[in-house]
Amino acid sequence: MRSGHRLGHLLGHRLGPRFGWLWGAYGTSAFGTWLAFGAFPLIAIQVVHAGPAEVAALSSVGAAAGAAVAVPLGPWVEFRRKRPVLIATDLVRCAALLTIPAAYALGVLTFLQLLLVSIVVATADITFRAASGAYLKALLPAEDLLVANARFESTTWTTTIIGPPLGGVAIGLLGPVATVVADAVSYLLSALGIRAMGGHEPPPERREAARMRAGDLLDGWRYILADATLRPLLFNTALFNGLVMATQPLLAVLMLGRLGFTPWQYGLAFAAPSIGGLLGSRLARPLVTRFGQHQLLVAVGTLRALWPIGLAFLGPGTAGLLLVMGVEFGLIFCCGVFNPVYATYRLERTATGRVARTLSAWAVTTKASTALLTAVWGVLGGLLGPRTAIGLAGVLLLATPLLLPRRTAAHRSEPEPAPSRT
Repeated sequence: MRSGHRLGHLLGHRLGPRFGWLWGAYGTSAFGTWLAFGAFPLIAIQVVHAGPAEVAALSSVGAAAGAAVAVPLGPWVEFRRKRPVLIATDLVRCAALLTIPAAYALGVLTFLQLLLVSIVVATADITFRAASGAYLKALLPAEDLLVANARFESTTWTTTIIGPPLGGVAIGLLGPVATVVADAVSYLLSALGIRAMGGHEPPPERREAARMRAGDLLDGWRYILADATLRPLLFNTALFNGLVMATQPLLAVLMLGRLGFTPWQYGLAFAAPSIGGLLGSRLARPLVTRFGQHQLLVAVGTLRALWPIGLAFLGPGTAGLLLVMGVEFGLIFCCGVFNPVYATYRLERTATGRVARTLSAWAVTTKASTALLTAVWGVLGGLLGPRTAIGLAGVLLLATPLLLPRRTAAHRSEPEPAPSRT
């Protein structure tokens, strides 16, 4: 049996049909998400005639409010079967998104509806991620988690490359809400794929108390902060992701405004380098095998922080375009390696009965910090100018490697919950 198992790994690291359904569902919804990339701001501008402040609120306020609403859902998900939660959150996102084309067809679409839908989708995103991480850890043995996470990462970057250009064509041919409909359908197909997985999911650990207490909402953060490696890793990823995302609106203003790049050049500058993410995710497992998980995590986590400061030297013309593409390629390649390694590291460090709470707290923290830093950098961009604000973010990013875990801590002595016999 063991030799057959090893042979299966050598022939392509087959993770079983149930993972295949989960992977397919993830790819479908990810493609829909990237197909609809930028649809909400476009609809806000073209249909409800929103101003710059309202457009910014769709991403910043929507994400922050969604994170706040998701706080109690992490502890709730922990003590529920995960597959029904995954299906339910897919269906919630599908239903919420479908209200937009319905309101558009009736001529009653408003900015408030767009904002409420963005909050619902952000909340469901966080809940889905928490449940899917817990489900993945229960579905696969520990030695297969890196392979699985690398496949998810490669799928993300593949859909990033092909989704936005196709979405732009669809909007041009079919109107501003076409990609929102496609995104809603992708969540429905994802729910059907997860439903088709079949198999038995063991019941989760039972709660000691019948009702959730206020203190239970902080369980995920308490668990992370008590761990010598999860704690710095959370601070690192929240600050890194927040600073990188905070500069994106300023970079758009700089490139499309002062430097005179055309929209297709701007899109190319970020779509083409996504190939680096695909390459990086494919190399993650071989690199871990050669250098070790912790060593690679620190090395690539440091390298990815060196690239963004180059955007402060962006100029016009072909040279400027090549600079952006080079910086983005290097950054995305490092992220393509880092992300599946850190996702696997985080799952391995987290006890089975704590995964949903931990991942929910993690996602809430990163979304909230990104929303906050985006708002702050919007103000700094207005005061200092976009180039200076981008450069400041690049300088701060150089300090983020200091927050990476410097040594591999011993695994927690906390026992895993015993499997239920019911």
